[in-house]
Amino acid sequence: MKNLILAVAISIIALSCNQKLKSEDFIGASPNGTVTFNFSLDQNGRPYYTSSFTGSAVIDTSYLGFELGDGISLNDGLSVLSSSKSSFDETWEQPWGEQRLIRNNYNETRVELANEQGVKVAVIFRAFDNALAFRYEFPEQEGLKDFKVVDELTEFNMANDQDAWWIPAFGGNRYEYEYAKNKISELNKIHTPVTMEGNTYVAIHEADLTNYSSMVLTGNGTTKLKCDLVPYSTTDPTKAYLSAPFSTPWRMILMGKSAGDLMTNYTVLNLNEPNKLGDVSWVEPGKYVGVWWEMFVNIGTWHQGPKHAANTDNVKKYIDFASANGFKGVLVEGWNYGWDGNWMGGGTKFNFTKPYPDYDIDELSKYAADKGVYIIGHHETGADIDNYDAQLDDAYKYLSDYGLKTVKTGYVENGDTLPNGLYHHGQAFVQHFQRVIETGAKHKTMIVAHEPIKDTGKRRTYPNMVSREGARGQEYNAMGGNRADHVTILPFTRCLAAPFDYTPGVFDIKVKTRPGEQVWSTLTRELALYLVIYAPMEMANDLPENYEGHPALQFIRDVPTDWETTKVLSGQIGDHLAVARQERGTENWFVGAITDEEARTTTINFDFLPEGTTYKAVIYRNSDDADYIDNPTGYTIEEVTVNSTSSIDFNLCRAGGVAISLFKG
Repeated sequence: MKNLILAVAISIIALSCNQKLKSEDFIGASPNGTVTFNFSLDQNGRPYYTSSFTGSAVIDTSYLGFELGDGISLNDGLSVLSSSKSSFDETWEQPWGEQRLIRNNYNETRVELANEQGVKVAVIFRAFDNALAFRYEFPEQEGLKDFKVVDELTEFNMANDQDAWWIPAFGGNRYEYEYAKNKISELNKIHTPVTMEGNTYVAIHEADLTNYSSMVLTGNGTTKLKCDLVPYSTTDPTKAYLSAPFSTPWRMILMGKSAGDLMTNYTVLNLNEPNKLGDVSWVEPGKYVGVWWEMFVNIGTWHQGPKHAANTDNVKKYIDFASANGFKGVLVEGWNYGWDGNWMGGGTKFNFTKPYPDYDIDELSKYAADKGVYIIGHHETGADIDNYDAQLDDAYKYLSDYGLKTVKTGYVENGDTLPNGLYHHGQAFVQHFQRVIETGAKHKTMIVAHEPIKDTGKRRTYPNMVSREGARGQEYNAMGGNRADHVTILPFTRCLAAPFDYTPGVFDIKVKTRPGEQVWSTLTRELALYLVIYAPMEMANDLPENYEGHPALQFIRDVPTDWETTKVLSGQIGDHLAVARQERGTENWFVGAITDEEARTTTINFDFLPEGTTYKAVIYRNSDDADYIDNPTGYTIEEVTVNSTSSIDFNLCRAGGVAISLFKG
């Protein structure tokens, strides 16, 4: 990846490092002063911080610190040893993404503290114009070498009891829940990102989660949320085993005037290290189809038997469809030994280099290559990370040997812990996931991870980590359904963390093979999801035969997955959203707008287009009689000419949507 550095300005002001300084306030602000913070010690030597956005309080007095093993407390009795300030400004280029050029501009304050026994810890704050971030650093020191974290005491004491959109932590479905909305004071244990709406829109998450435990948040009936690190295992309550020097993940508070401001906030990427992989031209965004949805709609099975879907002839059908319609990949699930029996939660041992007898990987890999397509591998682990680790290098070499450029990984389990008692979101799984990313990079394999550890911006450092699930995705629409408003919440919550492999594109909305079931959406909203839920690898998830005869398939053919820039045109969490994206390397734009279960009129202003230029707009909209229950597949295709002064009102039916392709005229 070529970094485009527009400006770098670094200035450092150091204070005394040799003796303890008098406790004082450390006041900081972002480059334009929009975000401010104050860090200090109270009369008992307890560290705390506050923060504001555009002059309004966001974070009230919130305490920081740690309880470590061997009775070491970094909670009170602390004093300041030194401090420094610096500034940084650059613009860097993503190799792929929703925004090609990203500005990284912040002011940093670093304060080194020590307890009465001389154990040191530093707190580093970075103030961006749309976020505040901080992390802890344990420097190399005689009094602290190998140590364990008993508790991280970080607090987020919100200044206002705002409405928060959240999902529960420590639950059996990992991150796969529909979002609820409650006051902050009503929250218990929740995952991040958590998003709050009000005069200031706020999202709390973490960045650069490396060799540490995942942060969840715990409420206590007030506006205070406390960091609650996931334990190591069911028998070991330790939160993390560490060695100094060590830097924790960043704790990140995004701030904006609107919900849309959060969607185009890229602080999570700026808080990660630049690309470590060098040339990543082999990481290629694209679209794919797959042997997957048919298992959910009772046509095929993952396991062996008369309906086994991953057989050579069936996969060739998908390869032919992909080749004819411009898709790069064909995902194949159920191809390898391990699916027979109770595989969830490690019930069986998957073999990642042994295909089932009816799956001829030699023939299929060559057949796909001859058609200009490649097979996307699949590694379901049943959450048995020990079994996966033991085969990791062989498994990825196998993918590479057969030209499988991408792999979808999976970690399905029925509880909140892995088969060996390790927590799904604890330090051991974070470490395992890092090994997978690095092994994938070694073998030049892109990774799309399901049931993963949440994303915290790793894709900047490891661009082969292209996408994750980590939320309640499309498959639930074949298992009872997601609420109609679910996809109007995801872009403002889960999707703030990273690209989301939601797998849109259902055309058979009523799911004819599952009587009584349906996807709570409409066909044109499924098209619009390619814009409002970002992923560099986008699936068209339905069966090839369900796309036949639909002119609307042309939109999926046309829509790219790699963007020059992204603009949020309008939106409100849980209600509606409209997004415009410009295709990277061209002047083409694409627009998607969706609504929840309420019909509404959405106005699209085309002022994002360059002045003085006309565009042909191909519009895929709900038909006048469309409705997500009564007529979910009704749609109309229209062509009009637009320019930067144009504005069009669209009447979206319930759970409706509109998708627009804009080609320079």
